[in-house]
Amino acid sequence: MPLALLALAVGAFGIGTTEFVMMGLLPDVANDLHISIPAAGHLVSAYALGVVIGAPLLAAVTARLSRRHVLIGLMALFVAGNALSALAPGYDSLLAARFLSGLPHGAFFGVGAVVATGMVAPERRARSVSLMFLGLTVANIAGVPVATLVGQHLGWRATFFSVSTIGLAAIVSLALLVPHDHTHASATGLRGELAALRSLPVWLALGTTVAGFGALFAAYSYVTPMLTDFAGYAETSVTLLLALFGVGATAGNLLGGRLADHSMRGTLFGGLASLAVVLLLFPVLMQAEWSAALGVALLGMAAFITGSPLQLMVMEKASAAPSLASSANQAAFNLANAGGAWIGGLALASGFGVTSPALAGAALAALGLAVAGLAYAVDRRREIVRLGRVVATHVPEQSGALHH
Repeated sequence: MPLALLALAVGAFGIGTTEFVMMGLLPDVANDLHISIPAAGHLVSAYALGVVIGAPLLAAVTARLSRRHVLIGLMALFVAGNALSALAPGYDSLLAARFLSGLPHGAFFGVGAVVATGMVAPERRARSVSLMFLGLTVANIAGVPVATLVGQHLGWRATFFSVSTIGLAAIVSLALLVPHDHTHASATGLRGELAALRSLPVWLALGTTVAGFGALFAAYSYVTPMLTDFAGYAETSVTLLLALFGVGATAGNLLGGRLADHSMRGTLFGGLASLAVVLLLFPVLMQAEWSAALGVALLGMAAFITGSPLQLMVMEKASAAPSLASSANQAAFNLANAGGAWIGGLALASGFGVTSPALAGAALAALGLAVAGLAYAVDRRREIVRLGRVVATHVPEQSGALHH
C-alpha cells in the first residue's frame, strides 16, 4: 500500500476529530457564550449542513482540477474553518465557522477515495479506501477523547486550534506523499460528473448508504441513555465505552476492506445483515454491563464493515466520473446521521422504551438490505439485456458467414 494513503488518513483523522468533538464540548461552549445547550447543539447541525452542501458542490466545481491540488485546497479550507471557530467572538460567528469547517468534509473523502483506489491494483481497491477511513475511526478512539480533554482543561478554543494543527500536518503530508501522476483531473469534466448522477444504480447505491448508516445512528445517537438508564453504567464510564465503539468501528472498517476486495456485494449484504441482528439483540445485550460493552463494540464493527463496500459501490456505478458520486455518498452518510437520529428519537418519544431506537435501527438495516437487493436485481437485468444485444449482434454475422 502506498504511503500516500497515510496522508489521506491524517486528513481523515482531523476531520473525524472536529466532527465529533463538539458533542463533548457543548456544555463548555454554552457556558462561555452564554447560550443554552439546545442552541449549542445547532453547532453540530451547522457542521452537518456544511457537509451535505459542500460534498457535491465542491466536487462539482473542482472537477477539472488536479485531484492532488483539490485535496490540499480542501484541507486548507478545513484549517481556515477550525481556526475561525477558535477565534469566533460570538455564537453567530461560531455557527458560520462550523458550517465552513463542514464544507470540505464530504469532498475530501469523496475525492480521496478516487485517489486512493487509483494508486493500487484493482484487487486492493476496497482495502485502500478502508485505510483512508482508518483515520476517521481512529479519531473516535484517540482524537475525540484527547481533544475533549484539551477543551475541558485549556478551553474549547484550544481544541479548534489543535485541530487546525492536524489539518496543517495533513497538508504537508499530502504535498509530500501524494504523487502527481495518479491525481489528474477528471477526463469528463463537470458535465460528465453530473451525468453520472442521472444513473439509477448510483441512486440505489446512495439509498443503501442512507438506510444502512441511518440504522447505526438511530441507535448510536441514544446509546448513552441505554448504557446509563438500562445497563446501569455511571455517566463517567460512557466516554470509555464510546472509545470501545471506536475500536469496534476500526476493526470493522479494516475487515470490511479486506473482505470487499474478494466480494464487494457479499460483504455489503453480510454487513447489513449483521447490523440488523446486532440491533435486534440490543435490548438483550443492554441488560448487563459486560454484554452492553460487547454490544457497543459489535455495533461499531457491524456498521463499519459496510463503509468501504458502500463507497466502492457508488464509485463503480459512476466509473466514468466517480468524484462527484463518491462525494455525494459522503453527503448521504450525513443525511443518514440526521435521519437515523430523528427516527430513533421518534421511537423513544413514542414511549416504546429506552432501547427502542435500536429496534428502529434494525428496521432501517433491513430496508438497506432491500435497497441493496433491488440494486443487485437492476444490475442483473441490465447485464442480461447487454448480453442479449451482444448475442443479437453476433448471431446474424455468423449466419451470414455460414450462408456464404
